[in-house]
Parts: sequence; C-alpha cells; structure tokens
Amino acid sequence: MQIAQRLKKGDTVAIISLSSGILGEPFMAQQKRLIEKRIEAFGLKVIYTPHALKGLDFIKANPKARAADLKWAFAQQEVKLILSAIGGDDTYQTVPYLLEDVTFKRLVSENPKLFMGYSDTSMNHLMFQKLGLATYYGPAAIVDFGEFASDMLAYTEACIRHLFSDDAPEIVSSPTWYHERTDFDPDAFGTDRKSSTETHGYEVLFGSGKVSGKLYGGCLESLGELLLGGRYGDEPVVNETYQLLCRDTRDKLLFLETSEEKPTPERVKLLLAALERVDFFTHAKGLIVGKPQDEAYYDDYRSIYQALAEKYQLPLLYNVNFGHAHPKCILPIGQLLTLDLDAKTVKLLSPLAR
Repeated sequence: MQIAQRLKKGDTVAIISLSSGILGEPFMAQQKRLIEKRIEAFGLKVIYTPHALKGLDFIKANPKARAADLKWAFAQQEVKLILSAIGGDDTYQTVPYLLEDVTFKRLVSENPKLFMGYSDTSMNHLMFQKLGLATYYGPAAIVDFGEFASDMLAYTEACIRHLFSDDAPEIVSSPTWYHERTDFDPDAFGTDRKSSTETHGYEVLFGSGKVSGKLYGGCLESLGELLLGGRYGDEPVVNETYQLLCRDTRDKLLFLETSEEKPTPERVKLLLAALERVDFFTHAKGLIVGKPQDEAYYDDYRSIYQALAEKYQLPLLYNVNFGHAHPKCILPIGQLLTLDLDAKTVKLLSPLAR
C-alpha cells in the first residue's frame, strides 16, 4: 500500500467536487472564502479542480467531468492533498471513467497524493484501495473547514494537524460532541454549534485484549447500496463490474458509520444484512463504529451492533468520533491500527503520512 508524503507549509490543496456540486453555487460564496481562509491558516495554498465550482446541475449531469478533475489533480505535481468538497449520493458514477483509464492508474502509482473526505466519498476510497493507495476518511472542505463558528472545531483541527506530523497518533474520544446545524443562513456565520458533554466515551460491545488490522470501510449507506441498489439501480452493476467492495476482509479492521440521514434501525439492519451476505464480517479482525450524528438511535444502533459482534465473535468498539459525527478524527484507510479493548484506546502504528 502506497502512502503519500505528509503535508508541510507551502503545500497546495486541491478542492474537488466528486459528488455534490453545491460548493459552486452563488449562495456558497461566503463559506467558500471561509474554507480558503481556514486552509491557508495551516500554511497551505488552495486551488480548485477545473470543474469543482460548476454548480449542482453541471456536476450532477457530468460524472465524466468529475472523474477528469481527479485525473487532473493527480497530474499536478504541486498538489499534495486532494480534499473532497462534500459528499452526495452518486460518486460511484465516476468509477468507470477512472478504473478503465490506464493513464490515471499510472498517475496514482507514480504520483501518490493525500486524498481525504467522507460519506459518499467512500466510493473513491474503495477505488483507491483497489489501486493500492492509502487514503483518509476524514474532514471535508464544506462541513469541516467551512464550519460556521468563529473557529474550526478544536478536536477536528488537531486531527488535521496529524497530517503534518511524524508521530503515530492515538485517536482519543472527544470530551464534547456537537449537534448538526439546522440554520445554514448566512446570518448564522459566527454562531457556535450546540454542544453536549460526551457521557459514553468509547464502548466495547464485544472482545478483550488487543486487535490490529488494516483499516477498511466507509459510510454504511454507501457500502450497503453498492449491494442493494436503492436510489440508483445500476450501482450493484458497477460494484460487480469493478469489484469495488472487497470481500476478503481477513486482515481488515473494519469501520462503519451512518450518515446525516439518520437511517432507522430497520434500515441499518437491512444494510448490515447485505454486507453479511457477502461475508464482509466473517473473517474480519474487528469493527469500529462511528458515533451517530446527534446520537440519533444511539441505543438502538448499539444493540444491533452488539448482536452482530456476538454473532461473528467480532471485537467491536462503538461511539468513535469519525464520519458524520462532529467533531471528527481521520482514519487512514489501508494502514495498520490497533484497538486495545481493555484500555479502550485506538492507536495507529505509524504516522498518518510518510
């Protein structure tokens, strides 16, 4: 697995719209400036891929252009981090244009870069795993760098700084969690999110001792719909054609989390059952489950995952700060991570980047 070089001051970040094109809408201008300011505060430069700011309608209608942007970003020597603007629901449509392009695959191999995002960006992470590039399930431009409050969420900011570091970080439970915003009006700029004290911390639902494995996973809805379809009937066809979802998880430490749609417990059971049918959990080393956004269905999800863990004798840590939860850490997909279930710790075995 190739690991890209860590960030340093003066490096360039390319923001890309691989799913939703909302960043290019006129009403996003103020938040766009805030994103740029926050990234520049890390000592980094900001550019946009050629179609990133074309808006919702163009991006929706042109998956080929979205794929072309990713090819473009990998061809730019100065770009060190490719940052997803935001998720969406149809990133899978870019996959044929990428995995059938020999030049793109060569660029990824010869010019590895940091690639980060979450939610529907899971599709791109799965693709990069096939290509042998370690990527990062972590903050996105709009939600995290464009946070409305006067400052970024401190926990998220600290985790981003690990991309500059040569230390192997421990992922700790945030003492505070934040609620999803309901007001996205420009007048809300400068207002803090509602916050709550973390009362659960990491919860061990099954297992003891230490377990290590290569991180692999994503947003539960994104992975499940690769198998079930749903909004797009051809999604399972794309998965079968390109074998996006890995079915040999024997060396994998899996991670899953639910989206801002806050799926019902019944929906979660359905999605997990689809993954069970392809033996996703059977031989895995363990499972990390993200904190549900706003703690929606917290106890219901907990019971569902506990039953799953007991069924497969699967070491499982619940309520970890990543994905759609606020704040969020960075999970390095394809890299080794160790869970100490007795101490309730999550530690990387190497720096996030080389």
